[in-house]
Amino acid sequence: MTEPRKTSLFDVHKNHGGKIIDFSGWSLPVEYDGISAEHEAVRTAAGLFDVSHMGEVEVSGKNAFEFVQYLVTNDISVLEDNQIIYTFMCYPHGGIVDDLLVYRFNKDHYYLVINASNVDKDYQWMLENAKEFEVELKNVSDEVSEMALQGPKAEEILQKLTGTNLSEIKFFYCKRDVNVAGANCMISRTGYTGEDGFEIYLNHRDAVKVWDAIIEAGKEYGIKPAGLGARDTLRFEATLPLYGNEINEDITPLEAGFGMFVKLNKDNFIGKEALAKQKEEGLKRKIVGFEMIDKGIPRHGYPVVADGKEIGFVTTGYLSPTLNKYIGLALVETAYTELGTQLEIQVRKRLMKANVISKRFLQKNYKK
Repeated sequence: MTEPRKTSLFDVHKNHGGKIIDFSGWSLPVEYDGISAEHEAVRTAAGLFDVSHMGEVEVSGKNAFEFVQYLVTNDISVLEDNQIIYTFMCYPHGGIVDDLLVYRFNKDHYYLVINASNVDKDYQWMLENAKEFEVELKNVSDEVSEMALQGPKAEEILQKLTGTNLSEIKFFYCKRDVNVAGANCMISRTGYTGEDGFEIYLNHRDAVKVWDAIIEAGKEYGIKPAGLGARDTLRFEATLPLYGNEINEDITPLEAGFGMFVKLNKDNFIGKEALAKQKEEGLKRKIVGFEMIDKGIPRHGYPVVADGKEIGFVTTGYLSPTLNKYIGLALVETAYTELGTQLEIQVRKRLMKANVISKRFLQKNYKK
């Protein structure tokens, strides 16, 4: 069996007391001081995550725009230089290859950030679909370290380490060649927590130096290194999807509730026909939010029951650290998606009552 890969920050995690697990073939910390403490730090001050396992693919050349526009569901023609868009890559049947961020450097140069578990699959998918286009694809995942500084104090902390005015970087924009603690970085105002913050891309050799500098600069604000556990509870509260949970090759973006990132009015893209048909015919199932009435944690994969039959399954469920409620997301038949509908979640061998609630579990705090 292959050993999990280590990021350039592996020793830092060990030194901070990180509890290391195998995540998508990478040795990464699931927690340090505890998931709840790290979650709260991100909601109230700041947390620093190692996300070097994420994948990055550069697309350049004469047909770079046309290729990326065909590859993804969103409309990248609206992007300015150094602007970013969230989108999906879909299969012809409408199921999801991956969700990703598209960074436009210029009209002939794009940077795609993809999920760690899908890097090889995604890159092969891109290569297969690039054959008719004059483009060069380069998988640079192994060359890039990435960390995410998230929380309401993120800008104040990072500003101490750079001469670049971070307040000028707008939400979903990036700036390249930023000097952070003596290292050359690309910084984007993006993240996966529902809070303001930045994702920082840099060379492996500078990762430890920059990580240590951020932790030191953030001490007075209550910064904490944060692991995969808090990353999941934070993204879940902000209703951000996780590949393999809310989205996968058998779930379409429309079923997952992300139709706003599918532009059926643009020229052809992979999956357009299937998604247009699904929209026209009406969805047979959708992702809903729910709150447990009976006390119990609704885990991923648990069956959802109504009217004495199984109508779907839980995609994610937690005791929400911020709301202190047992809540979840589930993919269920459309007939059972009205707010207030009573459901039952099969927790092991027991059926436990739950109600459909809004998926907007909490207000996002992005800087617009």
